[in-house]
Amino acid sequence: MADIIEQFPIWRVTDTSRSIDTDVVVREFPLTITLNNKEVATLPCSPRNLKYLAAGFLASEGLINSHDDIARITIDRKKGTVRVKTNKDIKPAPRNQVKKVDSDIEISAPQVFALMDDFVRHSEIFKATGGVHSAALADAEKILVFSEDIGRHNAIDKVFGECLLKDIATAGRLLITSGRVSSEVMLKVARRNVPLLISRAAPTSLGVRLAQNLGVTLVGFARDKKMNLYANEERLKG
Repeated sequence: MADIIEQFPIWRVTDTSRSIDTDVVVREFPLTITLNNKEVATLPCSPRNLKYLAAGFLASEGLINSHDDIARITIDRKKGTVRVKTNKDIKPAPRNQVKKVDSDIEISAPQVFALMDDFVRHSEIFKATGGVHSAALADAEKILVFSEDIGRHNAIDKVFGECLLKDIATAGRLLITSGRVSSEVMLKVARRNVPLLISRAAPTSLGVRLAQNLGVTLVGFARDKKMNLYANEERLKG
């Protein structure tokens, strides 16, 4: 964990006292992603699993589609760069053209709550710093891939990037996130053909509408054995 946290001297202040202490703070790292020698984006992120972040970001942007598209990925931490080279020229997919998700997966409320409990237990960096978001790919029984990052989008991209590079199927599975479900998050999920999205936080109005239109079951405020079901409720059993 030392690679992604720092300690700083601080003042701890209450209404009656003030004392010197130290606090653990999550690192922020600017990462520039290039694709075929063309700069694509610079992302503020947590400096871990940068290869997964680059692959997941490029897939989310429709710039790559699968592991087979990638010839090599080169990381230079001193320069803060990840360079991705593809096997051939890639024609970017239109970002907003996403097919409706079709899946017969079902899950029960107790399974959702059990997954959320496990999700919270995985969040070691959040417990230490309170400064990151988490994301995970799961089936109905267990978490398969987990990631944390200072950015909620980054955490999701790291999960999808690991799945892409390790050829882990995302279709017919669940994505869990600690963050708000915006339209951008919903498009990322639908693009990877994930039929069920569970969040500890709230969705936006456009996030809900996209979930309805794209066939994604959307669960929000999943915490303390409660949840709100916003779209495509037929996948929740009982």
